[in-house]
Amino acid sequence: MQEYDIIVLGTGLKECVLSGLMSLSGKKVLHIDKNPYYGGESASISPLEELYRRFKVHGPPKSMGRGKEWNVDLIPKFFLATGELVKILLHTEVTRYMDFKVVEGSYVYKAGKLHKVPATEEDAQTSDLMGMFDKRRFRKLLNFVLNFESRNPRTHQDVDPEKTTTRELFSRFDLGQDVIDFTGHAIALHCNESYLDQPCLDTINRIKLYCESLSRHNFSPYLYPLYGQGELPQGFAR
Repeated sequence: MQEYDIIVLGTGLKECVLSGLMSLSGKKVLHIDKNPYYGGESASISPLEELYRRFKVHGPPKSMGRGKEWNVDLIPKFFLATGELVKILLHTEVTRYMDFKVVEGSYVYKAGKLHKVPATEEDAQTSDLMGMFDKRRFRKLLNFVLNFESRNPRTHQDVDPEKTTTRELFSRFDLGQDVIDFTGHAIALHCNESYLDQPCLDTINRIKLYCESLSRHNFSPYLYPLYGQGELPQGFAR
């Protein structure tokens, strides 16, 4: 009877990452799943008929074409080009099995128009989201964030990242409310306003990650698997 060091149940992303890392460290892994596809709740369902069966709905209609031409992500998510997931993909060499697409841009909707999210000095200069004085203040914030190193107090400019709140940090740079809104939600990617009263270190790191990811591909910080999110767990499982 064959023996294994580790048995992993399910092919969700975290299970597949764990399985891949254990295999990389020399463990003999048995990886099993009751479903006929990878990904668990974050799967990419194909063909389209499988999606309809999953939700017990009649179809699909003939007007939607051939089912195998569809890849439907159950939980679609972008990921940042210099984020932790990308680092794991490179470390495990899963990138050999996958193709990626750079998302074409990052935008906010305001006053009936779409506006590109500014995250570089050049973008700030041309952005119509800010007035002249706000542009200068926002550039100063970006310079502070990009030069910030948590272990180097000389880069903190008298800001205590563990005690100074994000609200106080933004006030220090005299940012207007519109700038605070897109910085907090479109760049730092906070889901609500509670971050404003939390220590600013997390927000600084989030802004820095966004800017560094953007610098990789110039027009967007986001990547997406070309054939859907389900490619990620499948790549790790290989």
